[in-house]
Amino acid sequence: MKLEDYFEFISAHEIGVQGTRVGIEVILNDYFSGSLPETIAAAYPSLTLEQVHATITYYLHNQTEIDGYFQRWVTRGESAIRQQAGLPLVKKLLRAQSRARRS
Repeated sequence: MKLEDYFEFISAHEIGVQGTRVGIEVILNDYFSGSLPETIAAAYPSLTLEQVHATITYYLHNQTEIDGYFQRWVTRGESAIRQQAGLPLVKKLLRAQSRARRS
């Protein structure tokens, strides 16, 4: 089995672990935060320890490319948050949350 066989390359913005709904960014974020592979596998029941190790190994073999992927993923998420903050429903929810905190 090739290392790439563990992943589904959906787009330039989305790489998932084959057979799951987990993106590599989820695993790598936990790993970068200091979580052990065993802890990551236990936190996501659809993942095997082998898949977690494969993701970390894939990152280590393609660090420059995946660092770029990860940065694009973060930038895209931040942009989505800014766009959603202007939606009327989101504004209403944020106001309600603010009032609840003051109470």
